[in-house]
Amino acid sequence: MVSTILVIERFDPAATLWLLRQTSSTRQRMEHAELSTTIIVGGSSGIGQHLAQRRADRGDTVFITSRDESRANQVATEIGGKTIGLAVDLTKPDGIAGALQPVTEVDYLVITAIPQYFNTFAEFDPAQAIEAVTVKLVGYTATIRALFDRFTPDTSVVLFGGLAKDRPYPGSTVVTAFNGGVASLINTLAVELAPRRINAIHPGVVGDSPKWLGVRDSHPHIQRTPIGRLVTMDEIVDAVEFLLTNGGMNGANLTVDGGLMTS
Repeated sequence: MVSTILVIERFDPAATLWLLRQTSSTRQRMEHAELSTTIIVGGSSGIGQHLAQRRADRGDTVFITSRDESRANQVATEIGGKTIGLAVDLTKPDGIAGALQPVTEVDYLVITAIPQYFNTFAEFDPAQAIEAVTVKLVGYTATIRALFDRFTPDTSVVLFGGLAKDRPYPGSTVVTAFNGGVASLINTLAVELAPRRINAIHPGVVGDSPKWLGVRDSHPHIQRTPIGRLVTMDEIVDAVEFLLTNGGMNGANLTVDGGLMTS
C-alpha cells in the first residue's frame, strides 16, 4: 500500500503519456506479428515444416512449398490454420516467379530447401552437381528476386546453409561448395536488399529431424559436441525466429551445433 501511495504522489503526466505510447506501440507490433505472412520454401518437410507449424499455431498466414503440388497441399492441411501449399521447383528458376504469384505480401521469408544428394569425387555426377548448385544458389536468389516487389521495409529473410562449409566429409564436395556459397551470398544481399535484413543459419546434425532420427543417440558428433548431444529441431527453429525478429541481425552466418565447431 505504501508503494502505491508513493507512486501516486510522484505521478508524472509526461512519463505516463510516454508509457502509454510505448504500450500502444508494443501492442501494434504484437498485432502485426500475429497477422504476419511467412513464406517457407521447403516447408513441407523436416525443419521447414516444424517452423511452419509453429508459425501457423501462432496465427500467421503461412505459405509452404514443395516441388509436388499434392504434397504441398497435404502438408498445408495437416499444419492447419492459415497455411497454404504451393508447388515451387527451385531446380527450374525460370518458373519460380509464376509459382509464387499467389503470395501478395512478405513479412518473413525462410528458404530451407536442400538437395539430398551424396556425390563423391570418385563417382562425381555432374548432372546432380548442377541441380544441387542451381537449387542452393540460383534458386535461392531467384526466389528472393521473385518476391522482392512484395517485401516491406521490415521484411526479414533467412537462408539455410550447413556445417559442411567448414567441416567437409567424404562425398560433401558439392554440399561444402554450395553452403559456402550461401554464406557469401548474404554478404552481397544484405547490401542489395537494405533496409530489409537477410541472414543465414548453419545447423549441425539435427538429431530429431527425419534425416538423422535413426542415429540421434549414436552419431559420432555426439562425442565431440560439448553439450553431449545433437541439436534439436526446436533449437534450430528458435534460432531462425531470432534471426527473423532481431532487428540488429543482418548479414550474419549463425552456427547452431551445440559447440561442435569448438572441438
